[in-house]
Amino acid sequence: MARRLLAIAAATGRVGYVFFIGKHLSDWRVSEKAAKSPITAAGEAQKWINELHPDIMVTEKPGPRSRKDGKTLELNAALARTAAQNYLLDVSAERKPERSNKYDEAKALSDRYPEMSAWLPKKRRFYDNEPRNIVLFEALMLAEIILSGNDPELLDDRA
Repeated sequence: MARRLLAIAAATGRVGYVFFIGKHLSDWRVSEKAAKSPITAAGEAQKWINELHPDIMVTEKPGPRSRKDGKTLELNAALARTAAQNYLLDVSAERKPERSNKYDEAKALSDRYPEMSAWLPKKRRFYDNEPRNIVLFEALMLAEIILSGNDPELLDDRA
C-alpha cells in the first residue's frame, strides 16, 4: 500500500499543503485562515490530517538562509507539534532550492507536476507582495525532499 504524504508550508498570511499518495500528487490547498495564529494553524492541520489520513507529514525547518520571520516560525512549530500529536512520521526538512529563486523553482516543479501549472505564480516585481500561490510550491519543494530520497520504504509499504 502506498504511503500518504502531507507536506505543509507556512508563509506570511497563508499556509499551503500538497498531498501525495505514493508519488502521485492528489490534492493541494492554500489557507489564509491557517496563518492567523499557531492555534488556528494547528486546528487546520488537524482538519487536514483527519480528512486525508497521511502517514508522513513534512514541515519546514528553516535553514541559515531562510527569511522566515517569528510568526511563520511559530506556525511551523505548531504544525510539527500537530503531526507529533497524531503519531505521524514528522519530517522537518530544510528547503534547498536548486534554482536561483523560488519562482524558477516553482516553474521547474510545475513542469514535473503539470496539474500545478494553473497555480504557477508570475515572478513578482520588487514592490509587489509575494503571490498567494507560491506557498503551494514551497510545500511541493518540501515533499520533493522525501519523494526524491533514496529510501523507497518511506513511500511504499511493500518494499
